[in-house]
Amino acid sequence: MNIANTSYINIMDRYKNLVDPGQQSLVSQPKPSEDNNIGVADFEELIGDKIDKLNQVQVQSDNLIQDFAAGNTQDLHQVMIAAEEARLSMELAVQIRNKAVEAYKELNNMQL
Repeated sequence: MNIANTSYINIMDRYKNLVDPGQQSLVSQPKPSEDNNIGVADFEELIGDKIDKLNQVQVQSDNLIQDFAAGNTQDLHQVMIAAEEARLSMELAVQIRNKAVEAYKELNNMQL
């Protein structure tokens, strides 16, 4: 197995750790309840959790880069993997935001 495959597997393993182990999809199924706002609260909590995890990945990457620049660590591979993971996570978040905004605009333009 070459270095590129190992790095890719490393990145994918780290990405899988970002997702909750028991969760099958990004959108959880609403729990039956008489309160009509329960789905909204679950969605807000889900989005908040994912943004917090995105922030943690970004901060971890920044810390590794600063440690490498200061000479505290010599492992360039780990620094590059963390930086790429942070970049991909941010790119995914931006694409999800773009799709959500696009869907919102499409719903607003619908005629009833």
